[in-house]
Amino acid sequence: MAKKVKPLPMPIQKGPLEAKDLGNFVRARRTQAGMGIHETAAFCGVAVDTLTKIEKARGDVNLSSVLKVCRMLGINLKVEPWAEK
Repeated sequence: MAKKVKPLPMPIQKGPLEAKDLGNFVRARRTQAGMGIHETAAFCGVAVDTLTKIEKARGDVNLSSVLKVCRMLGINLKVEPWAEK
């Protein structure tokens, strides 16, 4: 029997997005969907180690993997133009 996943609250972003912040968003979204890390990695098409690195902001991960995980979990990233001086 699968272990029940405790949903985490959505984090509040303060300031520029850091790797740790993005990892918290990914983990919160995964747990709110009721998915374990192995199930989510399979769903997103990435290795469990890759998803763990994203969630814990440890080690290097390909940007394409980060974007794939965000897309599959319904996390929208937005790039805004900077002001010209």
